[in-house]
Amino acid sequence: MPFSPKLARAISNLLGGPAVGERAERLQFTDAGHGYDRFGMHPDFIALSAALTDPLYSRYFRVQSHGSEHIPRSGAAVLASNHSGTLPIDGAMLYQDVYRQTDPPRAPRAVADYFVSSMPFISTLFARAGVVGGSRGNARALLQAGELLMIFPEGVGGIGKRFRDRYRLQRWSVGHAELAIRYRAPVVPVAVIGAEEQMPQLFRIPAFPGSPLPYIPVPATPIPLPVRYHIHYGPPLRFDQEFRPADADDPDLVRDAARRVKAAVQGLINTGLDQREGVFT
Repeated sequence: MPFSPKLARAISNLLGGPAVGERAERLQFTDAGHGYDRFGMHPDFIALSAALTDPLYSRYFRVQSHGSEHIPRSGAAVLASNHSGTLPIDGAMLYQDVYRQTDPPRAPRAVADYFVSSMPFISTLFARAGVVGGSRGNARALLQAGELLMIFPEGVGGIGKRFRDRYRLQRWSVGHAELAIRYRAPVVPVAVIGAEEQMPQLFRIPAFPGSPLPYIPVPATPIPLPVRYHIHYGPPLRFDQEFRPADADDPDLVRDAARRVKAAVQGLINTGLDQREGVFT
């Protein structure tokens, strides 16, 4: 039996009650004519995602949200965040925070690394919840449709950083800035505090040939620690007002815009670290 929307809704109702599905019904969603959007997202799977991750969000990591008023309530925008934690749990918590803090709810379209789409079963479930492969064509289509992209410019290098490098941004790609300029979308800087301590890595094992994973992490703990997450959103950088779409073809200008985003994220990280009382509080 395929994992249908009806089954997803039944499970979400069982885990979280009817209110979970009712909220998903108010989602900003464009049906492509067959119940799913053009990338395979379906509201019932958004409800399932919310129900499955609620114990982690509410009770294990006890996520606190700061500055969510900076998330655009409609229209194209890019969320640019730091990335860390050995496992990409920070992406799931940020996704749920955006979904919870917006009304009507918005499901950010997480742009995943290339290997995610090659993972059997998981890739399909991710697509149903709104995750898209990190191609330029996908990003273009989503921004032109007024969607909210969630991008981690550090990529895999972020979640694989050494513990001693925590909260120090790694190599910062510039694609998010180019997209924001070309498709006239503001960029909202985001800092996730807490994930950097959740699962320190001891070392990495090279992946086997043909594996969809870039490497196999060996963490210091068997499961993520119950750190407290703090998610900070900063004022949008209005590249949509500052530049013309043609400016996206200027590599120097794009690099400068990306540096400004990186500086804004690092500033939020520094502020968040100063404000928190402890790793677990």
